[in-house]
Amino acid sequence: VDNTEYNLYKIQQELEEILKNLKIKVKIKYLLYNICNENKLETLFKEHKPDIVYHAAAYKHVPLLEHNIVSAVENNIIGTLNLVKISLKYGVKFFTLISSDKAVRPTNIMGASKRLAELIIQSFANKVKNENKGNNSTKFSLVRFGNVLGSSGSVVPLFKKQIQDGGPITLTDKNVNRYFMTISEAVQLVLNTTIFSKGGEVFLLD
Repeated sequence: VDNTEYNLYKIQQELEEILKNLKIKVKIKYLLYNICNENKLETLFKEHKPDIVYHAAAYKHVPLLEHNIVSAVENNIIGTLNLVKISLKYGVKFFTLISSDKAVRPTNIMGASKRLAELIIQSFANKVKNENKGNNSTKFSLVRFGNVLGSSGSVVPLFKKQIQDGGPITLTDKNVNRYFMTISEAVQLVLNTTIFSKGGEVFLLD
């Protein structure tokens, strides 16, 4: 599921090439949806009844979101709330939010919106526990990432372009800490949350 046609098209092309090379037959649907549209989410979950939801639908470019606060709130916060409520309603077994290290003591709109998304997840995880639904209800958890090398939110392509152009490299601050991981590490961490989650955890990469 993606709300950007081009990204969905790229994913489709990549996956179909992989499946063709591996000679594996898997039925995949590519759906152009926006998590801010509750009616469409209702239709999606009613029809497909997913067991696992990995929620990665977030705006994440820090400078851009400073000038687009309403969009950041709508997508990162309201969209998350929509997805959480509908997942609980349709009995999703595992729900993992892909969050950001910028949600820790946030200093920008992006980080603050992701922190609020985290609080939504933790609030629903507590709700499920307090209602003693136990193993029969959705297990909510979240994973915090640093900079994933090669991802759409990575700062590395910008650094590479700045180096190719002769510099300088623009850093937020010379004392800033940046944490990097590879896509394979990120995927492994996300998949492991489904194995280890008992509900309400925050998973970090060591």
